[in-house]
Amino acid sequence: MVDQLTKTAKPRLMAVHAHPDDESSKGAASMARYAAEGHEVLVVTCTGGEAGSILNPAMDRPEVLANMREIRREEMARAAKILGVSQRWLGFIDSGLPEGDPLPPVPEGSFAVVPLEESTEALVRVIREFRPHVITTYDENGGYPHPDHIRTHEVSMAAWDAAGDPDRFPDAGEPWQPLKLYYMHGFSKARMVAFDAALKEAGMESPYTEWLEKWDPDRADVMERVTTRVACGEYFEARDEALKAHATQIDPNSRWFFVPLEIQRATWPTEEYELVKSLVDSTLPEDDLFAGIAGTEEKVNT
Repeated sequence: MVDQLTKTAKPRLMAVHAHPDDESSKGAASMARYAAEGHEVLVVTCTGGEAGSILNPAMDRPEVLANMREIRREEMARAAKILGVSQRWLGFIDSGLPEGDPLPPVPEGSFAVVPLEESTEALVRVIREFRPHVITTYDENGGYPHPDHIRTHEVSMAAWDAAGDPDRFPDAGEPWQPLKLYYMHGFSKARMVAFDAALKEAGMESPYTEWLEKWDPDRADVMERVTTRVACGEYFEARDEALKAHATQIDPNSRWFFVPLEIQRATWPTEEYELVKSLVDSTLPEDDLFAGIAGTEEKVNT
């Protein structure tokens, strides 16, 4: 298969996430930027978020809890519209976050325990239909150790390997090989240090001081893994509005919105990624997820 880029066509981006709202808290401003620049951007949501708790007191009502699946789908649609992206449900059931000691098993039939081959085929089918040049997903720890986040990593890596192989899942569409795969990274010590200093300089109270005091000195900062920083401060407002669209999950008075946007843009106007798979040449560090792709599609995807 040949995918030639014309003067009006641009490379496509697929972001693979575990639950609705994850796309708005991880890489949302980058996606909004690329969508505004004319790239096709698709969010793949692996589960429906059915097991999510209501984290916004204003939405903690019996009728909301009774219709969680439908409401979270409506929230996702609003968030996608705000970001300017398309969205696809992969169709698996939210595994929930096990709690207790010892931890109970995740529910039978949920995403984290569905055979990997089954969920991989589902994602391969979407990759071959959308034909992304770049995929973003979670690292080996899932960003944080929720079973669905870890499974999202596993499925994404398996689908990367399988999507371009004509012998794998032959009924799932024509083979398509993406060119680059990144891990999204967001929670870093360096970012907290920068915001802590900026807030104090502005005469504001910083919620990061206590967190930094408790930071394990032996814990590595994820910034050591970052290869790519995408400038997207112009789209922080869209990111925040998309987050607020997930009203069952996001309290508008929560820590997500504590740092004023003008301080964020002046202090840390980027989102961070780690390049882990690439079939094209690009020079690290990068400032663009599509670095090295222009003009290579015909050769690589033939």
